[in-house]
Amino acid sequence: MRIKGDWIDGEETQTVCRMIEAGGYQAYFVGGCVRNALLGVPVHDIDIATDAHPQHVIEMAQAAGLKSVPTGIEHGTVTVISGHIPHEVTTFRQDVETFGRHAVVAYSGDVAQDARRRDFTMNALYARRDGVVIDPLEGLPDLENRHVRFIDDPDQRIREDYLRILRFFRFHALYGDPGQGLDAEGLAAVAAHIEGLAGLSRERVGAEMVKLLAAPDPAPSVAAMQATGVLNAILPGADDRMLALLVHSESDAGIDPDPMRRLASLGGEDVAIRLRLSKAQSKRLALLRAEMSAMTPPAELGYRYGAEAALDILLLRDAALERVFDPSQRRLVEQGAMASFPLVARDLMPNYTGPALGARLAELEQRWIASGFTLTRDDLLD
Repeated sequence: MRIKGDWIDGEETQTVCRMIEAGGYQAYFVGGCVRNALLGVPVHDIDIATDAHPQHVIEMAQAAGLKSVPTGIEHGTVTVISGHIPHEVTTFRQDVETFGRHAVVAYSGDVAQDARRRDFTMNALYARRDGVVIDPLEGLPDLENRHVRFIDDPDQRIREDYLRILRFFRFHALYGDPGQGLDAEGLAAVAAHIEGLAGLSRERVGAEMVKLLAAPDPAPSVAAMQATGVLNAILPGADDRMLALLVHSESDAGIDPDPMRRLASLGGEDVAIRLRLSKAQSKRLALLRAEMSAMTPPAELGYRYGAEAALDILLLRDAALERVFDPSQRRLVEQGAMASFPLVARDLMPNYTGPALGARLAELEQRWIASGFTLTRDDLLD
């Protein structure tokens, strides 16, 4: 079997591989770029595994006139830039000792040893420069069947890195077959090691959740997280009951997936803090959660928050009420989003000043909204 794609045949990528092979070393594409190429989905990052040690990679890049950056040299990774395209070149490794997200590793010359320290079988696929796939752990059948399965012993893989619990659900959402459910052995191992999630950084947990919720349909994975106790371990008080209907409504309405909209549907306590969201994400999440339970009309939502946020709120509101999104609301939202209040504060001065001015302006604005944005400036001042 061979992988295909413009990226693998590109001169920039071929140059890096030829450089390594000319030095007498092996060079294999590995992980996500191989998996995605086989699935026919876009490849974003190019990872290359080699038996060359990092210092040798740096020396070879320098001799070839390529820039190298020691981005993760303590883990054996050097980024080689060819034609402005970064290629992460990592030396074959094997774990000597593991504890949580930290591990003592030794360099290896064996691709099979390197494969065994990875997380899932579908991520332990390699390919030569000509595209021929190397499958040391029989991951191809799992990829073809959309079966996300831990390599060898799931308990051991999770103990090596507890973030793999969340990656297990994310990879199922992205690459798994929702019809066959999640791997039973993997789920059992996840349930047995939930306490390990407490030791993960909030940034890493947040990043995984955002990626998971950006999947086309994360609902089956999140339901499994709820059933195993993982969801409430990272987001106490969260509940997935709204999510499936929200995803269905998004699809029907032709609205793209959005992690913050979906996160708002889960509820939970101190979500922004627990997931270490950015200020912009936190602000948006707070707005969605506050307005989804309010009864602000669609047109007013469009006027106050813009069409995009208004549609987010209405999708969430309908999901909370267990009803499918009504597409007729779009027209009202767009009407409000395009409306412009015809008064400014100085129109009411000097008759009104201070707090009285703000109150009167708000009162007139509400009358204007209630009129369907039809009252003119003269109507309001009369």
